[in-house]
Amino acid sequence: MAIMNRCEVLVVGAGPVGATCAARLAAMGILVTLIEQEPDCAHDLRASTIHASTLEMLDEIDAAEPLIGMGLKAPIYQMRDRRSGEALRFDLTELSDLTRFPFRLQCEQHYLAKHLATKVQEADGMDVHFGCRLIDARQNGEGIIATVEQDGVQREIAAKFLVGADGSRSVVRKVIGAEFDGFTYEEKFVSMSTRLEIEKAIPDLDYVNYISDPDEWLVLLKVPGIWRVLVPGDGDVSDEDLISDANADQIFNRIVGHGNVETTHRTIYRVHQRVAKKFVEGRMAIIGDAAHLNNPLGGFGMNSGIHDGWNLAEKLWMILRKDADFEALAKFERQRQAVTRSFIQAQTIENMENMGETDQTALAAKREKMRRVQADPEARRAYLLRQAMFSSLAQEREIA
Repeated sequence: MAIMNRCEVLVVGAGPVGATCAARLAAMGILVTLIEQEPDCAHDLRASTIHASTLEMLDEIDAAEPLIGMGLKAPIYQMRDRRSGEALRFDLTELSDLTRFPFRLQCEQHYLAKHLATKVQEADGMDVHFGCRLIDARQNGEGIIATVEQDGVQREIAAKFLVGADGSRSVVRKVIGAEFDGFTYEEKFVSMSTRLEIEKAIPDLDYVNYISDPDEWLVLLKVPGIWRVLVPGDGDVSDEDLISDANADQIFNRIVGHGNVETTHRTIYRVHQRVAKKFVEGRMAIIGDAAHLNNPLGGFGMNSGIHDGWNLAEKLWMILRKDADFEALAKFERQRQAVTRSFIQAQTIENMENMGETDQTALAAKREKMRRVQADPEARRAYLLRQAMFSSLAQEREIA
């Protein structure tokens, strides 16, 4: 079988996680091939929040400012009680002493993936192939031989290392034999997007709103020109019924007081909390959804995947350019496994429990706890550092 090309690192998956990892490797002078089975960067609307810690990374590869120009800055986000209307606001500008980007950037993930894939494509010596599917990979003493299929023809790519950023159904995860332990929530997530000016129906909204309610929690996120709506859906109800006009009318009637709202997008997600038992096998590593899945409350999924890729790129550079041994990959695995399990998984599970709490007494206690956090400058700063994911990066650096 013909060798399609040779590179130092083959990155599988040109979503935001894979594209960021590839772009950082390219910026470090590492020869990268980036492949994506879809014909272009997927127009996926699941992730739309880029945290300040991630913007700091993207700024190092000259990607932050272009994305800021495409998105909305959300320095303030709120936790709101749907019944009383009480809103607790958290202001990320309190972190201005720590970051140049004291806000959440609301920008849909496909803009990030497309921008970074283009940067890789334009860099000298780099290759990007869309419509190119990984079929299998094997290791030898010197590197990786990956079998790919493009335009119905199978070819091979030779690389020193292989990075799997190929999502929840990762081929790379299967190749390295990593178990994917965890659970799937019984309820589904219903996501709808609309150009309706919801802020006119609900006073005092911010661009990011987490709205708790015992009957139906709600997330309202603003991206340029569109409100994204996320609500829970009964896991026993078909996807077709959950995104039907009838259900959309019921959802929007509860939000804005009337149905017949024009939507630009409707979809259903099954939501998982899973972590692969290993992230590394020899010269292969997995990052992002290939390595871990979590519910989207808090906007940690895509961001944590980017943090995986950022960490891994540094370790690969150390091996390829500084003659570090493979202990560097073991350290990547220790750091990102620990952060994923103790912070990302724990925080997102807690977020889900808080939003979906049905017991009125427990819900009132959690609201009171957040009032105390919001009122205490020290506790509030610690909370903001966690939400902006600076705390998880600090934890990562402490792991030898």
